[in-house]
Amino acid sequence: MRKFFSALLLIPLGLFFVIFAVANRHLVTVSFDPFNSSYPTVAVTLPLFVLIIVVAILGVMVGGTATWFRQSHWRRSARRHEADARAARSELADLRANTAALRGDPQRLPALMQGGGYRSGGRDKQDATL
Repeated sequence: MRKFFSALLLIPLGLFFVIFAVANRHLVTVSFDPFNSSYPTVAVTLPLFVLIIVVAILGVMVGGTATWFRQSHWRRSARRHEADARAARSELADLRANTAALRGDPQRLPALMQGGGYRSGGRDKQDATL
């Protein structure tokens, strides 16, 4: 189903880029010289569609990088909470083992599974690798 929705989005987007490229084939000169616009020292001549697509790709990359840096606080917090949860699970397993040993119960309390409640082999219930 996911592949269908990806194709439903990517095929029209690809067609749009092809139509846009065919309609905007003429050459434009991009000048990086603010003082001499008639004969610029630093200038690039390329098709208009290439310029627009390159600028769009650069915009997506800058936006993604900015978002990644803004979310660093949340990633750091998630790592810290995961470490705290792992330590709490380990402490709980130790406490359960000590309690069962002090009681002398032949039937020990079930300890948490190794890996934080996941099955052996580092996979979760849907067999996804952790």
